[in-house]
Amino acid sequence: MDGSDPHIHVESKVVNRAARVRALMASTFGLAADLPSTVASGCGRQVPYAMTSPRPDRVTCLPCREHAHREHLRFADEMERLGRFPGSSITVAQPDQAAAHHRSLARRFDGTEE
Repeated sequence: MDGSDPHIHVESKVVNRAARVRALMASTFGLAADLPSTVASGCGRQVPYAMTSPRPDRVTCLPCREHAHREHLRFADEMERLGRFPGSSITVAQPDQAAAHHRSLARRFDGTEE
């Protein structure tokens, strides 16, 4: 990591919402964990956390975009499967809505949806 990489990446755990969890903890308890200085990216590199984004319109690294596309599709399939388990505490519509949201994100990372 020499600082010459101009691309914006995604974290390898693209669906992991660690930043949202930190924000929730900070707003609820007044505690905030330190952000990592570097993270593993979807393209397999260690990059500065500041050079990552979960937003498709910001990510410029093509392998990271492809990784995010696959991960959002995988997560959408997983949400649909989990929503069909008997005794689930969520309604049938909730996993379908989440799956649709992640499929939309996958299309945005793929460039097939604006």
